[in-house]
Amino acid sequence: MILKKNGVHLISVMEPIAEGSQGILVETLLEGMAEYYSAELSEKVIRGQTENALKGKCTGGTGTIGYKIDEDKFYHLDPLTAPLVLEAFQRYDNGDKMVEIVNFLNDKGVRNMLGGKMTHSSVNTMLKNRRYIGELSFRDIVVPDAIPVIVPKDLFDRVQKRLDKNKRAPACSKADEEYLLTTKLFCGKCGALMFGESGTSATGRTYYYYKCANVKRRKGCNKKTVQKDWLEDLVVRETMKLIQDDAVIDKIVQLVMDVQNQENTTISLLEKQLREVNKKLDNLMKAIEDGLYTRTTKERLEALEIQKDELTVKIADEKLKKPSFNEDFIRFWLMKFRKFDISQKKQRKALIEIFINAIFLYDDRMLITFNYKDGTQTVRFEDTLTANSAEEKSLDLFSSAGPELFSRETEELFVLS
Repeated sequence: MILKKNGVHLISVMEPIAEGSQGILVETLLEGMAEYYSAELSEKVIRGQTENALKGKCTGGTGTIGYKIDEDKFYHLDPLTAPLVLEAFQRYDNGDKMVEIVNFLNDKGVRNMLGGKMTHSSVNTMLKNRRYIGELSFRDIVVPDAIPVIVPKDLFDRVQKRLDKNKRAPACSKADEEYLLTTKLFCGKCGALMFGESGTSATGRTYYYYKCANVKRRKGCNKKTVQKDWLEDLVVRETMKLIQDDAVIDKIVQLVMDVQNQENTTISLLEKQLREVNKKLDNLMKAIEDGLYTRTTKERLEALEIQKDELTVKIADEKLKKPSFNEDFIRFWLMKFRKFDISQKKQRKALIEIFINAIFLYDDRMLITFNYKDGTQTVRFEDTLTANSAEEKSLDLFSSAGPELFSRETEELFVLS
């Protein structure tokens, strides 16, 4: 998904993905299931790293200036760099500028853990590293007095206060708002992409919304902006309705199985080549049995046997590299989405990335297109949705005969009060 957002088309020799909505769905499902396996492996690794942290051992990474790590992963003071780390803290506490400390460490030959020269960023990171007071942390676990101390606690605290005071800009710590519909939301009037934007009211409150790119560039489109949270909530709810339908789940499972079988061309091609080689070997053996055995037939026989061995190994290797998913696992994986907490941004994002193909937004309605093709489905209801305490929007849904990619196609009408 990140590659697509940056205009990069993913081409996999091992897993060729077809174009169109079915290919998009299969690609995202395969990515998701691979991520599931990765997460399961990650949990096992995390357990081992947690145990190391509790024992005061290194949990991975590039290391820390001032320490050496022995074969058993325990930390020890580096007699060459540990005193220089302490002096860097003392210099900053005494009022030295960051650039002066950078120059001091570089003059002393101190290098970062990647072998490069010390920079403003690497020194800033060093001055914030709580390992120097003996504290070792991993995820939510903090182990005090786990490793040898380089910097006294009172000196470390004074340095933190000065660092906090000397922050270059208040806005540096401000997190960027994430717009979940970016690259999937299009203006229904002009077809341009719609992007996230924010504005601040006279009271200081920040508002987030989506705006047509051509409106932003003043290219003639008059599409109204739409409040971000309201629109994203609506899209997420409609996606959750889709995956709550057992019939839809059954069809998606079958779709994935069909496309997976169709696209597994590498193994079938190798198996075809192996059958051809076996046929040639049979014919050659018959010729030898009939008395036709020369240096040429001997060389040909050896070449075919080598080719057969190579193809056999390649087929086995391909099967290991590309395991096929059975229906039960695909169904199990899809069912996990039903338990998603849609108040969590990460889970909302996953729903949109996997199931939404595109959204066409008008001033009075929107058209959601899913990565799943099965004709049209009409959904009607009359609910009042509150975008925030000041705005109310009413909603109707109708079926629509749209582009070929649409499967469950809905037009959602809303009126801004």
